[in-house]
Amino acid sequence: MGGWVDRIAEPWGGRTPYGRGGTWPARVDTYLAEGIDPGTVERWVQSASILHSDGDAMDIAVRDGRIVGVRGRAVDRVNHGRLGPKDLFGWQANASPDRLTRPLVREGGRLVETDWDTAMERITGRSRQLLRERGPGAIGFYTTGQLFLEEYYTLAVIARAGIGTNHLDGNTRLCTSTAAEALKESFGCDGQPGSYDDIDHADTIALFGHNIAETQPVQWMRVLDRLEGADPPRLLCVDPRPTRVARRADVHLAPRVGTNVALLNALLHEIIRTDRVDHDYVAAHTVGFDELARRVADTTPAWAARICDVPAARIAEAAELLGTARRLLSTVLQGVYQSHQATAAAVQINNLHLLRGMLGRPGAGVLQMNGQPTAQNTRECGANGDLPGFRNWQNDEHVADLARVWNVDPSAIPHHGPPTHAMQMFRYAEQGSIRMLWISGTNPAVSLPELSRIRSILAQDRLFVVVQDLFLTETARLADVVLPAATWGEKTGTFTNADRTVHLSGKAVEPPGEARPDLDIFLDYAARMDFRDKDGGPLVTWHDPESAFEAWKRCSAGRPCDYTGITYGKLRGGSGIQWPCHDGAPEGTPRLYTEGVSWAAPDVCESYGKDLVTGAATEPVEYRALNPDGKAMLKAAAYVPPHEEPGERYPFQLTTGRTVYHFHTRTKTGRAPQLNAAAPDVWVEVSAEDAAARGLAEGDLVEVATPRGALRGRLRVTDIRRGLLFVPFHYGYWDTPDGQGPGDGTPGRAANETTITDWDPVSKQPLFKTAAAALTLVERGDGTPAPAPTTTASAPAPAPASARARGGSGPRVVPGTEGGPSARVAESDAMPWNGPGGGDGA
Repeated sequence: MGGWVDRIAEPWGGRTPYGRGGTWPARVDTYLAEGIDPGTVERWVQSASILHSDGDAMDIAVRDGRIVGVRGRAVDRVNHGRLGPKDLFGWQANASPDRLTRPLVREGGRLVETDWDTAMERITGRSRQLLRERGPGAIGFYTTGQLFLEEYYTLAVIARAGIGTNHLDGNTRLCTSTAAEALKESFGCDGQPGSYDDIDHADTIALFGHNIAETQPVQWMRVLDRLEGADPPRLLCVDPRPTRVARRADVHLAPRVGTNVALLNALLHEIIRTDRVDHDYVAAHTVGFDELARRVADTTPAWAARICDVPAARIAEAAELLGTARRLLSTVLQGVYQSHQATAAAVQINNLHLLRGMLGRPGAGVLQMNGQPTAQNTRECGANGDLPGFRNWQNDEHVADLARVWNVDPSAIPHHGPPTHAMQMFRYAEQGSIRMLWISGTNPAVSLPELSRIRSILAQDRLFVVVQDLFLTETARLADVVLPAATWGEKTGTFTNADRTVHLSGKAVEPPGEARPDLDIFLDYAARMDFRDKDGGPLVTWHDPESAFEAWKRCSAGRPCDYTGITYGKLRGGSGIQWPCHDGAPEGTPRLYTEGVSWAAPDVCESYGKDLVTGAATEPVEYRALNPDGKAMLKAAAYVPPHEEPGERYPFQLTTGRTVYHFHTRTKTGRAPQLNAAAPDVWVEVSAEDAAARGLAEGDLVEVATPRGALRGRLRVTDIRRGLLFVPFHYGYWDTPDGQGPGDGTPGRAANETTITDWDPVSKQPLFKTAAAALTLVERGDGTPAPAPTTTASAPAPAPASARARGGSGPRVVPGTEGGPSARVAESDAMPWNGPGGGDGA
């Protein structure tokens, strides 16, 4: 191992095999700008990735006041020195010439540059007017999954106790709300049970709707290294696309989209029928087994096969793999979270682990994954529709406790009803009750479903829109005030990855022009609004990142996400630390629930739960009766068909998703040359059978239409399941002539022109993977392949002869995706990593 690797052509780099129970060998990945070598780097600044939820630790290389590269941190427990393609190349967007450098305000229908005082006075002036005339419910905040903990916490205090609004949520609603809700439904509280270290010890790894190779590429490197070592794990993959995971799996199930609950109920049926249940664990640590067993008694593999269009024998084979595992690790992501019956399905995966007693031991755990890089912090800090510290808004003592932390009256914290979720906030804005919407670090004009509706909402004259971002995004173009923000590498703060690991990210360079850190913007707003506590003192008492972190620690004290044992000093120089971290666990906590469930008792739980089919809330008295001793909950759910299914006019199912080379709406990755060249434009994936039946071939220009809208893209013929179309959701309009949306000469390009305004009844997460669609030819290709990568789940299938017989066109061999000399990354050996968090591998 070692040398130079084209990390566009080989996204996961070279292999460092190791056996079960061993330590993952370190491999340090380094990428420096042309003309820079390690000896000419002036300083290295500690950080971690902010382009996915993995939390890959890295050092930022600085020379002459600018970022010139990155290298992985071998000492860190998350990545042991490895970096993914977005980590390696994404930093180049920081220096993009089209960064916002001055505030903008709308004058005469146009955005024009102004100074900070003018921009902030417009915002505070409208805030005071709305509070006076309409009350706090007229103001909403929609934030991101890319800020730092200190910024989310400050925003939560401002929104909840300063303004007094219930309208605060993040775009993490689109990616991680089901993860949080599923954990609350099963364990009474949010908090990732497992650890990435469980990959080292598992003998079976099951990935449910989780294309880990493209969404968390460094952890896929870890899995690959296990597969190449002694005693490799068996893999189960549930995904309708031919992902890299699917191609390496021992069992691959490709169910019809929207049928996850039926499939999972069949797996649970088999686990119970074959008595692969840990009865002692179930009796000691759970409630609800008898009801679950009754509900899945008839959900046989044959029954599920008819619904899911998967052979019953393959379902039974998957159940055998799960039932014979000695150390089972399951991971879950958007194939579950953004699909029909999202929370119900995610909870059944928790049920699988509870039935088998597969929690709290090395290699035995569940990872309800995140999509956004700092999504975990929105949940912890209360910026995603919950109260900070995983407090229960229905529990008056929890609200009073939070009020004591903030030194406000409990009545100042809105808790008359559930916090408003993002989809409802946009509905309120559409209806006119929300009149000011402050959008920070996200791009809903590309990322939310049914974009024609979202654009019309944001363009309303009566809605005052503030956008805080790095670039003039599609959303920023619709704003009344645009604030230029600093980003990763230009500010200091902490953030937490999907397995509860907290990292410190230092300021390496100055932000461009007058751009400011998000924390400074929020602190400025709080000062101008003169928010006060109940004694007349300032509501927000901190002034910089470290003092904000210390304030958050006080809020987290004694809560499930206790940070009191973490300091900036402790995070500097070494590895990230997993919460909870306190006097009783000064080095952090690798796994939760090692001795049963801790936070499900009625007086301490974060949520009393909901009906998994209807979303109806469970009342506190009902919860006390069902779970008086605070055990984990085995909750059953019946399968119900999706709301929108294919028919004569729209014969296909449509799903959307990601590629390894891009993040969210490409505002950063689309400005990194290597990443953009690897996947420069939208494409449409279809099965070889469906392409042949319609006389279509690689590179044809096609239109995908649904009842909401349409998009056009070049066709990629793959081994995706028949009857399904896939479109990546990253592509918007900022790099098109129109710049904002479809228009003259700019056809629909964004996947969300077509997606449905519908959400899971429990988690309120939008359903991006359940739509009926039509596919039509616009024009034949000229021999140029689709702009889809060949290295990923988008790899082309051999062109069937039948397609050519019907007149299809396109290349017989699609050239492989390569990055060339500019994508060459140094991979080097490093000293062995001997960090905490191991355990026996038995």
